[in-house]
Amino acid sequence: MSTSYIKYRPLLKTDATHLRSGVMITTDAPVDNNGQGAFFSPTDLAATSLANCMLTVMGIYADQNNLEFTHIECELTKIMAANPRRISEIQIDVKWKTNLAEKEIEKLKKVGLNCPVAKSLHPDIKQNINFSIEKLS
Repeated sequence: MSTSYIKYRPLLKTDATHLRSGVMITTDAPVDNNGQGAFFSPTDLAATSLANCMLTVMGIYADQNNLEFTHIECELTKIMAANPRRISEIQIDVKWKTNLAEKEIEKLKKVGLNCPVAKSLHPDIKQNINFSIEKLS
């Protein structure tokens, strides 16, 4: 079965429908590439998918191992290069409040850093991921 259906609509927008759920997302070209920046750009989604995937597989691992996995969020910066225009770097600052033991934290970090999106991105794309961990009180 197909995953999604994508339709172009002027000016520089696309509507992508997830066929299983019916959920739709719209993209727009970024301001620095002739768009209005009204929605995520395709490269924004590609970069953002890295953080989404990291948190998802970490959550799966935590669920499978009865580990508490809450109070975690990411801030992401996508850096573009020219000639050819492409994503050159994805910076992710992970802020995580937890009472997990250091061994569990390290395992979860390893799982996240090796998520399917991280392994699918071109090796020339620098993945700069920083974890800031604070113990819950």
